[in-house]
Amino acid sequence: QVQLVESGGGLVQPGGSLRLSCSASGIIFSIYTMGWYRQAPDKQRELVATITSGGTPGYADSVKGRFTISRDNAKNTVYLQMNSLRSEDTAVYYCKGSKERLPIRVYWGQGTQVTVSS
Repeated sequence: QVQLVESGGGLVQPGGSLRLSCSASGIIFSIYTMGWYRQAPDKQRELVATITSGGTPGYADSVKGRFTISRDNAKNTVYLQMNSLRSEDTAVYYCKGSKERLPIRVYWGQGTQVTVSS
């Protein structure tokens, strides 16, 4: 059974920091591209950051320079360090795993709420 479990969300003031974690089980984590997505109320889900199996990161323009994605293959975990948080970063953050080899498999976590407010 595949599970992606996010943690680390919460309430933070503008300018603050949070670190999200996504722990994976039931997959060969090292052959998956991992990603973080977010969905704000009444908006579509959007890409935040990805990291390939080889460790190459990619970021949405809106978070470049503020967010850092990383992975620990020994712990089957991907992280999202979020600094200089803004109110517009408020959303439910989802972890996604995409298998890089055939057959393609895609899995999602259940999401964790991040609220940036004073």
